[in-house]
Amino acid sequence: MLLHSGLAAKRVLLIVGAALEPRIILARHSQADSRLKRRSYGYIESAMTHPDYREQHKKRLAYMPWLYGRLKAKHRAWAEPWQREIQQQLMALETVRFGEACFVAPQAVLLAEPGRDIIVADGCQIAADCVIHGPVRLGERVSLNHHVTVDGGAAGIHIGNDTRIAAYCTLYAFNHGLDAVRPIREQPVTSKGIRIGRDVWIGARAGIVDGVTIGDHAVVGMGAVVTRDVAPWTIVAGNPARPVGRRPGAPEPARPVDPSC
Repeated sequence: MLLHSGLAAKRVLLIVGAALEPRIILARHSQADSRLKRRSYGYIESAMTHPDYREQHKKRLAYMPWLYGRLKAKHRAWAEPWQREIQQQLMALETVRFGEACFVAPQAVLLAEPGRDIIVADGCQIAADCVIHGPVRLGERVSLNHHVTVDGGAAGIHIGNDTRIAAYCTLYAFNHGLDAVRPIREQPVTSKGIRIGRDVWIGARAGIVDGVTIGDHAVVGMGAVVTRDVAPWTIVAGNPARPVGRRPGAPEPARPVDPSC
């Protein structure tokens, strides 16, 4: 009996041990995961205070400036003085004026000789590698993504509130003559100006030529070349750009008045 009892006890221990073994393994994995997470979080916190991390964060903001408005307080503590310094230096060197809460990437180029002012209203964002030559006026909360070129010629460029201009767009408010009698470089230069309304979205790599007016709430498709005026709420695409639709929910366009009535 004692022999049988001993064997039975061993079997019970084996069964209990087998049942507990997965739990023990899981507990060990859980402890290892916790240690790994603590080390990872510690590394991240350490990296975020490292000088190289701040420089990388500045580069991220420069090419993705919409992130500036979402910064946490601990990042705003260094980002706002950084931006004040950049903007004050530009205002000291060029005829540029900035409103409140603007962002300008240090890689952006703003050139504004006397009489060719650049006016940047509140909340504007100018990303890296943009080139802006006055006269140019940006309304409130205008966003220029990286590599946008805006040249106001003599007549200037006006961009309305809340307009978004995607990467690599070009806006030139001047033109050269084309007469065959002399080289292009000797042709007279003309300038009519460009007017872009409020809440306009201009897709990446689009081009806007001199003399064009784009109405409020219009959309310009990626890669389009706009050579004619665009009516409000209208979507245009292609080269040359042509109407392809209207923004969903847009009000019906006003019908022309019959002069005979």
